[in-house]
Amino acid sequence: MTQLRTGRRKYYDIFSHFYDAFIRLHSRQDEDDTRDLLVAAAHLGGKPVPRILDVCCGTGAVILNFKGHYPKSLAIGYDFSSGMLRKAQEKDVSGKVVFVEGDAAELPFEDNSFDVVTCSHALYELKGETRQKALLEMKRVVRPDGYVLLMEHEIPRHPVVKLLFYVRMLSMGLKDAREFVKGGLTPLEAVFSRVTLSHSRTGKSKLMSCQK
Repeated sequence: MTQLRTGRRKYYDIFSHFYDAFIRLHSRQDEDDTRDLLVAAAHLGGKPVPRILDVCCGTGAVILNFKGHYPKSLAIGYDFSSGMLRKAQEKDVSGKVVFVEGDAAELPFEDNSFDVVTCSHALYELKGETRQKALLEMKRVVRPDGYVLLMEHEIPRHPVVKLLFYVRMLSMGLKDAREFVKGGLTPLEAVFSRVTLSHSRTGKSKLMSCQK
């Protein structure tokens, strides 16, 4: 892991203590909507024991939601921040979700292991080469008939929130921010054979559904 990524990990270890409160303030009614959209887009209804991986799982909201819908699933939350994972484990009162610490660019799983791989509101945190490696890794570990579901923020409409959004994007570096905001589906279409776009009910988040 690079020195930059190590620094980011320490940042998120500290941020984990405030993360859920920040999300509640920032997302409001969009929060449950986006989780339900992810579950619906996974198309897991016909699988008796689905295998689910949530990359950059943070404090576990998405993977715990999947486990709630599919109690018999193998559900794995994966993140590079030990602080985030501790918070996720505290939420998992049943102890039935597996949490693994590691780098998104180096997934420790075999090829074609999962029916669905998700990454929610986190891909923008990964800079150019690391992001590309992470996408290739997610493609590698998802099954041929499975989905890689990538959820990200849409550009806000409110002027103040929009300004804060661009400040946050610029913290990635000007080139990476420009590519991420304006790249659309093109970077994903270079990795996956099929990419479709949909939006959350509130319009605050967009979902890219990707297939091998």
